Amino acid sequence: MALPETLRRLLTAAGPSGYEQAPAAVFRDAAAAFGAEVTYDTVGSTVARVPGTGGGKSVAIVGHIDEIGLIVHHIDDDGFLWFTGVGGWDPVVLVGQRVEIATRDGAVSGVVGKKPIHLMKDEDRKKVPELKHLHIDIGAASGEEARGLVRIGDVAVIAGEPIELPGGRFVSRSMDNRLGCFVALETARLVAEAGGAPGDVYAVAVAQEEITFGGSRTTAYSLRPDVAIAVDVTFATDQPGISEQELGKHRFGSGAVITRGSTLDPTVFELLYETAEAEGIPFTVDASARGTGTDADAIHISRAGIPSSVVSVPLRYMHSPVEMVQLSDVEAAAKLLAAFAQRLPADIDFRR
Repeated sequence: MALPETLRRLLTAAGPSGYEQAPAAVFRDAAAAFGAEVTYDTVGSTVARVPGTGGGKSVAIVGHIDEIGLIVHHIDDDGFLWFTGVGGWDPVVLVGQRVEIATRDGAVSGVVGKKPIHLMKDEDRKKVPELKHLHIDIGAASGEEARGLVRIGDVAVIAGEPIELPGGRFVSRSMDNRLGCFVALETARLVAEAGGAPGDVYAVAVAQEEITFGGSRTTAYSLRPDVAIAVDVTFATDQPGISEQELGKHRFGSGAVITRGSTLDPTVFELLYETAEAEGIPFTVDASARGTGTDADAIHISRAGIPSSVVSVPLRYMHSPVEMVQLSDVEAAAKLLAAFAQRLPADIDFRR
């Protein structure tokens, strides 16, 4: 199973929160290729519309187009760059990584460095590094040279191309959450190829999920869909150190993950569940007692409330440069959501 070219382009386009222009452009091009009506806004979010065929309920399939990254906040006189995380980083992951810094003149390569272990005291070797103790080295000989290449506020992502592993599994940075955007695109494409759904179907790529939920807040308000489903990644539970007693059982190859919980609409959940069973699409169920940590947390309280749910893809090694997914689970999520949109009754009443 080859990595779809659209997904490859999404994964390799650098776009930390607030700087999503490159992956957003990939999303727009891919949506336009199958005839969707594409619009985008000042926040950086994109909506691709597949028109409905019969006055049914509109459905928004929402992925977030941003990824975690780094932002330069100081350049010292020796030419080293000091940075802050954009989104949630485990500092251990960053040590020794190669990075690409987006500047006005193009990408600048660098590496994340820290004091060598040989020079550390015994007690320091046992400590987890902090972001403030890490720096980026771009090979500059002086602060003047470094400042000629990089400006304060330039952002960076970890460098590296996606790699293929056995069993239809792939590794890359930014799987969280270019996968959700790809699923949204695939859902809209499948619906378009099938001749449409009763209501409008929107594939949505929202900005800034990792820091503010800004894109989902503004897009939910302006778009006002009848139903919204956030598509994100969740923890695959078949890696060492993960407790299925705490997280449920969501292993590679088990399909899409449908979340059921306090902030999510119970009718939407039942329709997703029934659709998966009727269509023979593999799935598992996740339980959420409070917020979901996804764009659904902002969408479901937009305006007077939008009936919302979450469908996820199991992912290993989240928020790292080696996020791993099994493509069959991605396909299951897209097929489920396309079937859901086509089966959604036009007269359904979500009041409760």
